[in-house]
Amino acid sequence: MELYDTFSTIFDFLRMILMFHYELFYALYRLFVPVELKNLKGEIVLITGAGGGIGRQLTLEYVRQGCKVICVDIDEKNNALSVKQGNAITPASTIGYKCDITNRDEVLALAKKVKKDVGNVSVLINNAGIMPTRSILQHTHEVIQKVMDINLMSHFWTLEAFLPSMYEKKQGTIIALSSILGIFGMPNTVPYSASKFAVRGYMEALLSEIIDYRPDAKIQCLTVCPSWVNTNLIHTVKMKFPKLFPALSPKYVANQIVQAHRRGQREITIPWFYAGILHMLRLFPYKCVEVLRQFVDGKVECDL
Repeated sequence: MELYDTFSTIFDFLRMILMFHYELFYALYRLFVPVELKNLKGEIVLITGAGGGIGRQLTLEYVRQGCKVICVDIDEKNNALSVKQGNAITPASTIGYKCDITNRDEVLALAKKVKKDVGNVSVLINNAGIMPTRSILQHTHEVIQKVMDINLMSHFWTLEAFLPSMYEKKQGTIIALSSILGIFGMPNTVPYSASKFAVRGYMEALLSEIIDYRPDAKIQCLTVCPSWVNTNLIHTVKMKFPKLFPALSPKYVANQIVQAHRRGQREITIPWFYAGILHMLRLFPYKCVEVLRQFVDGKVECDL
């Protein structure tokens, strides 16, 4: 029995080495020969925080792809404008709902209404977020709680509401907006950065759980980490070399998200090359990274 276990372990190890190298070379191959882009026509896409910025541009991008788009926002006026712009591209393609996504009961009620009015959501995009900026001790506990409720906890309520139907149909896509500040931290963004690190963590764990427990379900999990985006969410970002770190347009970011969705990617940074730089920095001692940060002099100014 011990001999059998030994051979079994050796076999599993060799199999792991083979599969590891296969996946590595396949990934390198795909750098030069990209996968065919997925056709999104007919998908039912639900976007939180659809009333402006990236959310509005995502609405328009998915409408152009032939999707039915559900705009969700607590700001009824701006959400209606996103719906109007979506329907201007393709009539009857976009519908809006007012919902406080931090309220679990409201989210579950929304899911029932959406299923009745439109059908089962096949693409869930957790985009809503807020970003108060100030020193950690200047944040009130109410503001910290609000950041966590909107930027993180709402994702759990939408997953509870919409993931079961994806499991049932054995397909779907979950897209979560994290941030560059979910990979490294900056002064005056402690609660925001914490929430965005958490988004990356839960998405990684969720994907592992789906692979282990529901291997029959073709569910894509995509985490998006944009740099500074020119929306009303962002405050003044100070850099010694601002031309090297320009603010991105919401339209550009939305386009990159849709393309990553169509390529079946799991995590992206926008711009793409930030991923390599930021992960490479983790290989160096912390003080080396801090020297570089001080040189770049990157910080987000307080909103007080």
